[in-house]
Amino acid sequence: MCIFVKIYLLVNIICYKFAAFSICNFHIENTQLIVKSLNYSQMKATDVLADLKRRFPNEPEYLQAVEEVITSIEDTYNEYPEFERYNLIERLCIPDRIYSFRVSWVDDAGKVQNNMGYRIQHNNAIGPYKGGIRFHSSVNLSILKFLAFEQTFKNSLTTLAMGGAKGGSDFSPRGKSDMEVMRFCQAFITELWRQIGADTDVPAGDIGVGGREVGYMYGMYKKLARENTGTFTGKGREFGGSLIRPEATGYGNVYFLLSMLATRGIDIKDKKVAISGSGNVATYTAEKLLQLGAKVVSMSDSDGTIYVPDGITQEQLDYIFKLKNIYRGRIREFAEEYGCEYFEGERPWLRVKCDIAMPSATQNEIDGDDARALLAQGCIAVSEGANMPSTPEAIKEFLAARILYAPGKAANAGGVSVSGLEMAQNSQKLSWSAAEVDAKLKDIMAEIHHQCELFGKEADGYINYVKGANVAGFMKVARAMMAQGIL
Repeated sequence: MCIFVKIYLLVNIICYKFAAFSICNFHIENTQLIVKSLNYSQMKATDVLADLKRRFPNEPEYLQAVEEVITSIEDTYNEYPEFERYNLIERLCIPDRIYSFRVSWVDDAGKVQNNMGYRIQHNNAIGPYKGGIRFHSSVNLSILKFLAFEQTFKNSLTTLAMGGAKGGSDFSPRGKSDMEVMRFCQAFITELWRQIGADTDVPAGDIGVGGREVGYMYGMYKKLARENTGTFTGKGREFGGSLIRPEATGYGNVYFLLSMLATRGIDIKDKKVAISGSGNVATYTAEKLLQLGAKVVSMSDSDGTIYVPDGITQEQLDYIFKLKNIYRGRIREFAEEYGCEYFEGERPWLRVKCDIAMPSATQNEIDGDDARALLAQGCIAVSEGANMPSTPEAIKEFLAARILYAPGKAANAGGVSVSGLEMAQNSQKLSWSAAEVDAKLKDIMAEIHHQCELFGKEADGYINYVKGANVAGFMKVARAMMAQGIL
């Protein structure tokens, strides 16, 4: 072969390899650029919280609820860069929409009264908005935003198709006649009815809203909407309500407690249990505990606490139920009737000796001092029947002591679970037996415990139910939001 041909071929081979090398480098460099471009900044809980504090400075309860969740899900969230790319955390923290309105009604003296009404539709990624309505003088936007935020994750944990919402008013039924309560409920729904519906937003009861109030609201809704699809839950049995709905939050809390105790081989029998509150959640928690052989040593209301060291009997519990639900009385009347200790103006936690605490009254009722007092007297478990009843300081004490601690979004999910079952019965125009509903409730609470254990078990075997509940609830909602696009 001619020397010139050899040189020509050699030059071409060199050029080809150089070109291939250059193209390869180009692809490598560009791949690295693409990878870098996909490496979005990670979510920092402190930054998110600082921004929310700037935007919503006068909403402490809402900010408290958000902080608890985002600090516990931070590591999990950052394992999915696509979450931060689509700013999922901010979209999840801020409600979809907020309705606020004036409610004008006429009292028995003929005077026009005015209250504020609200509905927070927080997130409907996994189903229709679902959450209670609260009537209490303390109600404000911050409290309802925190409740709606919590409800989103609680409903996610139930395994049922329900989004999160909450509503209410600064109206208090306490001291009002039945006719005044009816007129207020009707005026409230006259403003709200267009925003709710069986497949849109399904309200229920909460503090200050029981079967009476739900009945009045549902009646007015049905008249205005001209349909009867069971939009409210917690209705009377005669018009679509579910068996065991009044009992569900209390029973469910006990079922969750039993699952926690089982992880350590502890029997509930003869354990002393301190309960706060004396409404539906507290009384039915007490009822189920008595059935299981535990000793309920305290109950309370906003005026004070009763203490019965040897345990409340079924007869005494029946008296409390009638006192609070029929006569609208105060818990001090129980102390007067039965001669037990009564701590006026106090919650149970500092002076009542117990093995287990089940706060079932309201938010932030257990502070750091209360938590330390409970731990000092040997409390082994805290299971929350109320929404966010423990302050951040109290939660830190419980977790540091490695006791069994169940946050409300897991432990008190029984109520909304049976609300979901009530929705299912209404859709099918069926009514299930009490045994059927109770069996389903037990299964749901067992599944919630399983999810908490799955996501919350630490290397030493301790189950951090706070982290477990938050991560499990968050991941289901987050995946649904990602699948449905930016809305």
